[in-house]
Order: sequence, then structure tokens, then C-alpha cells
Amino acid sequence: MYPFVKRFADIMISALALLMLSPLFLIVSLVLLCTGEHYVFYFQQRIGLQNKPFDIWKFATMLKNSPNMGTGTITLRKDPRVLPCGTFLRKTKINELPQIINVFIGNMSIVGPRPLTANHFNTYSQEVKEVLYGIKPGITGIGSIVFRDEERLISATDLPPAEFYARYISPYKGELEKWYNKNQSLGVDMKLIFLTAWVILKPESDLPFRWLKGLPERPEYLK
Repeated sequence: MYPFVKRFADIMISALALLMLSPLFLIVSLVLLCTGEHYVFYFQQRIGLQNKPFDIWKFATMLKNSPNMGTGTITLRKDPRVLPCGTFLRKTKINELPQIINVFIGNMSIVGPRPLTANHFNTYSQEVKEVLYGIKPGITGIGSIVFRDEERLISATDLPPAEFYARYISPYKGELEKWYNKNQSLGVDMKLIFLTAWVILKPESDLPFRWLKGLPERPEYLK
């Protein structure tokens, strides 16, 4: 029953959000058209429900050819590939808002596992791959909340970014997403939506670990 309720809520929330956010979308679109490489949206293939690929919508924050430059699909703090206003859009998560379109058309949900590129998806164990996208990926979720400042973590290590991601970030993200798949409910989703806003305002807060029961033990590098 819950998947049907969740889909109905996704349609209603995304339609309302698109209507309410249309002035912001217009402003951001005009700014992006007048700066950087003069394009508004960035489309990238991600892994979705039942491990099938789809195109995710985002506001353009980086150079078009950035996946073939520098650290590829991994973004660092002060990444030189980020466009002039891209830093602000990424810090405030405004760049993620076009994913509301993905929610409305049905290949994403408001809450769910973070949709990954094929490269990042393949860093997961087979066990995680088999359960990760049994539900639709989401704009926000426990993985997005806990790793809200992933760029800082990757930038602070001496390891190559891809190696640090595969060795440290991917295993714990996988455990977090398994926790969500096991515990998903309307109550959990409402908490995750609130926590998404909370950690934007208070990025150092450990409220997710105090409020959500049964989360996998936090690794030392996140403490």
C-alpha cells in the first residue's frame, strides 16, 4: 500500500513545488544563460529503479566536459571545473531542484537512495546492488544527508579521490541505503525531509544519528 501512497504524494508535492518554485527557476535560468557556458540544465545518466538507467535533471554548475576532465564524476572543494555561480548553487542545493521534474514524471521519488552514476554504482558490493534500487531513487535520503559535505571529505584526503570513494564512502553509503530499504515508512520519510533542511542550516549537526534509530555505526572519519 505504501508505494501507492508515496507515488501519489510524489505527484502532488512535485506539482506544487514546480508551481511555487517557477520564479526561482526563471531567475536561475536567466543567470546561467548569461554566465559560464550559457546553458541551463545538465543531464546525466544515473542508475534507477530495478537498476535501470535514466537521465537526471540538474541546473548546470560545471563545465560541459567536466566528466572527462580532472577527477571525472567526483567533485572536489574549490573544483576549477565549477562555473561562476555554481558554487552557490551547489552549496545551497538549488542545483538539485530540477530533479523535481524527475519526481513528477516518475523515475525518482522525493525520498530514496541517491541515484548514482554507473561508475559509483559499481563500487558497491553485489549484496548492496541487489537491494539498492528495489525502490525509486530520491532527491534526498539518508545517504545524501549523512554525506551532505562529501566534497570536503574527498578533498581532505591524501588518497586519490576515486580510491577514497571506493574504500571509505561507498561501503558506508551502501549500509545506510540498506537501512533505508529495511526501515522505509511515511514517518521515516518525513524525518528525512526535515533533516535535509536541518543539515543545510546546521551542517555540523549530528541530529540524524540521534534521531534515527538503528543507523549503522558511524565511521571515525565522519565523527
